[in-house]
Amino acid sequence: MAPLSWLQVGVRAHTFGYPLAVWVVMAVVAVLNGGVQELLLIPRMDEYAAHVLSTGLLVVAIGGISALYFRWTPIEYAYGELVFVGMLWTVLTVGFEFVVGYVEGTPVSATIGQYDVLAGRVWIAVPLTLLCSPLLFGWYLSQ
Repeated sequence: MAPLSWLQVGVRAHTFGYPLAVWVVMAVVAVLNGGVQELLLIPRMDEYAAHVLSTGLLVVAIGGISALYFRWTPIEYAYGELVFVGMLWTVLTVGFEFVVGYVEGTPVSATIGQYDVLAGRVWIAVPLTLLCSPLLFGWYLSQ
């Protein structure tokens, strides 16, 4: 059985260059956000409050960047393409996080621990925002 092509799954390959560039912008913003958390927030408040505030700021930034992109892009995305962009952004982000953790020598268990909502971690809001914002803004702004 031959592998599925982009066209067979309803995704036009040429529509993903811009979302990849948008993801790079979001990654830079996320790194800057982490710097703000370490340099400005943690020294002024406890680490948990800094984590929550930093995560909230990043969620707002990702939503804003996504809304701006889908507001101004000339590309009309199909529903499946919007879902794919959200999945792409999410996988790239989580993968980036694990690669950076590996390079820094952070144990995988510590990286996974960032997703533990039962321990009060709210980082899961970031990948959920990345997953949902293309569909939300891409669909809503095309109406």
